[in-house]
Amino acid sequence: MYVGRDMSELNMVSKKDWKNSELAYFHHAFQQIMPYLNEEGQSKYGELTQEIEARGGMKRNEADYSHGTRVSYD
Repeated sequence: MYVGRDMSELNMVSKKDWKNSELAYFHHAFQQIMPYLNEEGQSKYGELTQEIEARGGMKRNEADYSHGTRVSYD
């Protein structure tokens, strides 16, 4: 289960200030509902993916005993 800021709060914050876990969660959520999004929703999804790409993607470079190589939003 996602525990964090919701979309109404995040809409008032620059994408550059979003946490990686928030980007990962909403990227996954948008992927699931993509066929049902209108133009505004598709635009928001595009902004989100651009921010992920600007940060170099969502993979961690190294795994350790408490973290895998993927960003977790749970």
